[in-house]
Amino acid sequence: MKFVVFGLSISSAWGNGHATLLRGLFRALHEQGNQVHFFERDVPYYASHRDVETLPYAHLHLYSDWNENLHWAKQQIADAEVAIVTSYCTDGRSACKLILDANIPCKIFYDMDTPVTLSRMDRGEQVEYIPQEGLSGFDLVLSYTGGEALHQLQTKLGARVVAPLYGWVDPAIHHRVERSPDFQSDLSYLGTYSADRQPGLEQLLLAPARQLVHHRFLIAGAMYPDSTSWPANVRHFEHISPPEHSAFYSSSALTLNITRSSMAAMGFCPSGRFFEAAACGTPILSDWWPGLDTFFMPGEEIFIATSTADAVVTLQRSPAELQQVAIRAQQRTFDCHTAAIRAKRLISLLESPPKEAGRTEEEALATTQAR
Repeated sequence: MKFVVFGLSISSAWGNGHATLLRGLFRALHEQGNQVHFFERDVPYYASHRDVETLPYAHLHLYSDWNENLHWAKQQIADAEVAIVTSYCTDGRSACKLILDANIPCKIFYDMDTPVTLSRMDRGEQVEYIPQEGLSGFDLVLSYTGGEALHQLQTKLGARVVAPLYGWVDPAIHHRVERSPDFQSDLSYLGTYSADRQPGLEQLLLAPARQLVHHRFLIAGAMYPDSTSWPANVRHFEHISPPEHSAFYSSSALTLNITRSSMAAMGFCPSGRFFEAAACGTPILSDWWPGLDTFFMPGEEIFIATSTADAVVTLQRSPAELQQVAIRAQQRTFDCHTAAIRAKRLISLLESPPKEAGRTEEEALATTQAR
């Protein structure tokens, strides 16, 4: 099939979690015999931090003005079987109108930020990538998170058919590599600054760092306002490029996952970084949210912390204990959470959306694992 996708950016992963994920998905779709075209507005922010110019598995269309791009976009969707608009697409409403007005067999909206979308709506904000009339015009609405988010996409935005398409990892990119002296740590965290994740970072990394002064801690991410106040045993990298993620995780004795509060409240919200770390054979320490045990078994494949004390206890576990958990999580990831598996699920949803979309998260994951 030919897919035409309008989204945020795949040419730059700077402060943008969509890029690495979509690259993996597009590679998998291509390897399964599909053709992918991606339209991205060429904005200065991403242009100055661009890490790819072309991709061997997807046609990247950069444009500076939507109206100038419109003719070319219409040409590409004219013979497409599937057209997708993702959340935070710079010209989201215009792209939605384009595909909803076109004669395309399958029209999809993929919200890769559903809890953020819904919380913004609850605050009365204009969500610039959502059509003013809602999502009722789409044949299928996909959500990066499941649980309550699926119900609210129907009740608040009028989505007729909804289904989760959870995060994934591309094992060709993320896998165990040789440790890097630059990234070695006892506990690492990779994530851009977010105000609602900051309390978790304080509780589960910065507070343990103050207690365990001989341990090494590492935070990688942009836009932190007060990194100079962190303990002396906490190092900070402004940015780790996607090609370095494997070295980053492989050099960490343990890595931390922190979930935005709006996402945790919805549940069923694994981030792509979750699976990146597991694919690298790195044990994960995570906060808790409903549905987490659908993806990894607590205590067996992942460590859970609800307090500083929990984090300290985990940090003091033996390397052998940590590695046993990491190995089980790595195998679970390769069996259940790769880009190829999610690409197959996407195809199956296109073939039979009503049946697939009505399943629970557990049934959906079981189906993709079987495939």
